[in-house]
Amino acid sequence: MRYKPIAYQSALGEDERLQMDYPKPRPWQEEERYYSFSRYLKERFPFKVHKIALHAGFTCPNRDGYKGTGGCTYCANESFSPNARGEVQSIREQVKRGKEYLKRRYGAEKFIVYFQAFSNTYADIKTLSTRYNEALEDEDVIGLSIGTRPDCVPDEVLELLNSYKNNYHLWIEYGLQSIHDRTLRRINRCHTYKDFEEAVQRTKALGINVCAHVILGLPEEDWADTMATAEALAKLGIDGVKLHHLYIARSTPMAEEYSKGLVKTMEAEEYVTLAADFLERILPETTIQRLVGDTHGDALISPIWPFTKAQIFQSITGELCRRNSYQGKKWRQDRKNPNAKILITN
Repeated sequence: MRYKPIAYQSALGEDERLQMDYPKPRPWQEEERYYSFSRYLKERFPFKVHKIALHAGFTCPNRDGYKGTGGCTYCANESFSPNARGEVQSIREQVKRGKEYLKRRYGAEKFIVYFQAFSNTYADIKTLSTRYNEALEDEDVIGLSIGTRPDCVPDEVLELLNSYKNNYHLWIEYGLQSIHDRTLRRINRCHTYKDFEEAVQRTKALGINVCAHVILGLPEEDWADTMATAEALAKLGIDGVKLHHLYIARSTPMAEEYSKGLVKTMEAEEYVTLAADFLERILPETTIQRLVGDTHGDALISPIWPFTKAQIFQSITGELCRRNSYQGKKWRQDRKNPNAKILITN
């Protein structure tokens, strides 16, 4: 059953109008209003699947001097990756402890090992394969997710990762943060948006799932800049997105900027509105792997919101409900070309 077609102004020409129609609503469009990663996993596996975050001892090319020093100005890995604090345990031990915790806390049955801290393709092939294989030894591990930078995936690394695809549920997570090169320079990313585009195209050509990390509220970015990032991800056909709000962590260059009044952070209400706007502009097939940033310990300086993560999730759902909207609402199928979508701007 389909809804009655509705005419919209086409983005292809001032006077041309295309007929669009709505497919049958998906359950999440009427419930949480965004395509959560938990729902994505439930659709694909007959058992409870959770991620085990790992620290494999890598670094980044904008930290070790190859491309720059100091790392990203906002980044303190220990603020969001507990395994990055203190002495690094063996990968095998991290998997073991992660399994025990997730089974006890959530009743998890199978696991995706997530190489989280720093750039997890920034090493020689032998080192990478040894560390990946150590994490995959456990019989309950059914997936592999690699967090890295778009400028750290030469073809031989992608070929290595592609070799796991037939036996494991595979993701590559690229830190993008913004499509705007001026912003990437401002936060010392030391790569360009073109680097990201090319990495995504090469990765998707192999049939590997791609997740993009984006920060909302970056310095000197306005609403239009943020929406341009959402729309660019949609056009690239990104499979997953992790949204983070800009937060200030201790012992980072951005903390120093914040102390001088050079950087501002958002109130929770601002973030909820901006996140809802962003979600409307990415494709409905894109799974949302994270909806808000997270910190551990006492690393956080700002913003300090009087809400739990669950309350922020509920607020974003509530905002989308208030608008009678959902993830991907701004996109419609082009009936003249079934393989194309049109962004509705009015």
